[in-house]
Amino acid sequence: MALIRPGIILPFATPVWHIKMYSAAKSHVVSVLGPPPTRYAVHMTLELNRTASTAEQLNSLLTQIMENFSVSDHEGPLTDEVEAFLNEQEHLTVRRHGDTVVASTDFGKPSRVILAGHLDTVPVIDNFPPKWLEPGDSLIREEIAHAHPEDRVLWGRGATDMKASDAVMLYLAATLDGRTPETTPKVDLTYVFYDHEEVVAEKNGLRKVVEAHPDWITGDFAIIGEPTNSGIEGGCNGTIRFDVVTHGVAAHSARAWMGENAIHKAADILNRLNAYEPATVNVDGLDYREGLNATLISGGKGTNVIPDECRVHVNYRFAPDKSLAEAKALMMGADAGAELGNGEHVATGGVFEGYGIEMKDESPSARPGLNAPPAQDLVRLVKERTGRDPLAKLGWTDVARFSQLGIPAVNLGAGDPLLAHKHDEQVPESDLTAMAAILTDWLV
Repeated sequence: MALIRPGIILPFATPVWHIKMYSAAKSHVVSVLGPPPTRYAVHMTLELNRTASTAEQLNSLLTQIMENFSVSDHEGPLTDEVEAFLNEQEHLTVRRHGDTVVASTDFGKPSRVILAGHLDTVPVIDNFPPKWLEPGDSLIREEIAHAHPEDRVLWGRGATDMKASDAVMLYLAATLDGRTPETTPKVDLTYVFYDHEEVVAEKNGLRKVVEAHPDWITGDFAIIGEPTNSGIEGGCNGTIRFDVVTHGVAAHSARAWMGENAIHKAADILNRLNAYEPATVNVDGLDYREGLNATLISGGKGTNVIPDECRVHVNYRFAPDKSLAEAKALMMGADAGAELGNGEHVATGGVFEGYGIEMKDESPSARPGLNAPPAQDLVRLVKERTGRDPLAKLGWTDVARFSQLGIPAVNLGAGDPLLAHKHDEQVPESDLTAMAAILTDWLV
């Protein structure tokens, strides 16, 4: 039986997309013309059966959004469905900018909480379309099977990062409607579902909507639904990415003495990286572990040509005790002049002093934000439900954007953060109900 449902016409154009088909006897790959299918099941809009149990409603919403292929640059169809679903909720005012949707309540409450989640995923690695795994299935990871032996598990790209949290937020957007005391939050709510979180900062949909419509993103506290196992992860490390460049002189490799090998010069860059000892920095009681790593290397123009340039792409993850300027100074000196889009500059100090530097991406860090009164109430509730104290968020998240706006923010979401971006990304169904229960009890 095919994983692609029979009788469904998929939207195809160029280039080639491979669909793996399964039968009882064998599996094979079919190559077809077209981009990845935006859906393999057709829904005019997301559906919510309000007579079903909370768990069933959450599972249904998660299944529907997981069936949307929404790798960065392909979020549009899922954004369309999210927008249509939110527009069906009479208590929400819905706005859209690009592929970011913002929906707000107006209950006249004295304060406002923002719940935000990104709709895009990293590229697929043979993990789309999604599938539900029954208890005992061999695809369920050992640690999840041990912790959730009776749970069904949803497997596939985006399950943990972060469509499980998106499903919970969509559920809250529909059910916290102010019609009864049990469904009336004590604060007004703004829901933000945005695009392009998994790629360079300049594409980030939350950044774009903040710049174009700052009045849409106002509040007293914010939660980003990044996976945290429904615990609280405060703040986040900042990140800068840049090329460290060496230069040489091209020559025929048979007469190498006539040239100067730029790749060989890069050995010193790698030695500096190996010698670097990353720090663990305590900020407001949370420990942030830094990291400095080469993630790409490129050089050379031919197999018989001495390379005249080599680039080592470096990612520095820095703790929230540092600003962007301070982090850059540690890597390249305070007066190197390297900024996004202004080409190559020589490092005047820091780890890579003397080498060419070309900035590629940068995002600030964020302090934990746990001193705000709403955060303290949430910390107590999460501790009561999960037994977990807040942890530091080591990866970068958009809490940093809220921090820049003066809005305290934390990360809290369904799913194990260690499974984000993995080929066997998966989430147990009870993670959704746990997150929904915590947020509902905190908000109402």
